Amino acid sequence: MRIDLHCHSKYSHDNYLEPEELIEQAIKMNLEGVCFTEHAYLLDSWAIERIKVPEGFYIFRGVELSTNHGHLLVYGLKEDSWDPWYSHNYLDLFRILEKVHSHGGICVPAHPFRGWDSFGENVFKVDGIDAIETHNGLDIRERNQKAIHTANIRNLPSIGGSDCHMKDQVGRALPNLKIIFIRSMS
Repeated sequence: MRIDLHCHSKYSHDNYLEPEELIEQAIKMNLEGVCFTEHAYLLDSWAIERIKVPEGFYIFRGVELSTNHGHLLVYGLKEDSWDPWYSHNYLDLFRILEKVHSHGGICVPAHPFRGWDSFGENVFKVDGIDAIETHNGLDIRERNQKAIHTANIRNLPSIGGSDCHMKDQVGRALPNLKIIFIRSMS
């Protein structure tokens, strides 16, 4: 399936992209779905549940968290009860990994080699991550290549997402995903 796994709308509070515009653009690009990974809280993407989408198009919700090791994508949670801190900056990564896993979710370092907001070389050392975002539409090719290399070394699945904050960024990482094998997360 062609799903953009890292999308932001106006509910991330750092852009003005309407969720409906994002979905419309994804459909134009022949995507089969998107995952809204708004910043800080799953609650911020709750309004997306009310959007009417065409049959056969999938909408998922995740969250992008700021940890003391870098940005982390979290998938598979329904609400924010896992988060006793109700904070969104520099959360302790190891406590997040423990809490998310105890609620059945998965944790994926976002854009792991981008810089100040990323894991960097720590991505080699941290146990408990479930996959690596190897294809980020806002990252340069060299950073994505390093992430691919890291996923292979660590024998972790790869995911990709545009990290879109504007309509023309939707699906941006997907053309590059055709050139590698993405391992199953099961």
